[in-house]
Amino acid sequence: MPFAPEATPAVPPRALLRAWEAARDAANAALEGPPRAFRFRGRTGDAPALDLLLEDRDACCWAEALDRHVGLDHAEGIATLLRLLALLEVMGRAHWLRGHFDIGREGTVLHPELLRAAATHPLDAAARFDEEGLRGRLARPRLSQESAGALTA
Repeated sequence: MPFAPEATPAVPPRALLRAWEAARDAANAALEGPPRAFRFRGRTGDAPALDLLLEDRDACCWAEALDRHVGLDHAEGIATLLRLLALLEVMGRAHWLRGHFDIGREGTVLHPELLRAAATHPLDAAARFDEEGLRGRLARPRLSQESAGALTA
């Protein structure tokens, strides 16, 4: 990879949502994908590289879906995959995130702020979201477009 995990580029929230939908559709279709290996360069010239091996059946399925829909042969495709995997991983371990998504019979609903944060918040050296940093970002109030316009007008 031409970047370190911490330097994973941001992606548009809409691209991450499309990746989520493609992964869900692939899982529903029982799509199988091969294991994939990624080597990320170290953050500095002397830092060790990070090797990421996707062998988990679900992760391989999702990677295959993204490879077919957006391609994994360029930085944006890889960044989208990494952010999707990091989002799923943090959703599984961070209980405080439960109010930012809902899993139901019709599928999963992601709060727009969670989707925006997952698309743009930095990943750590292990290609995961720092839980405390993400919590801080989601706890900050955001001005609505209407309020921002009223303040700047």
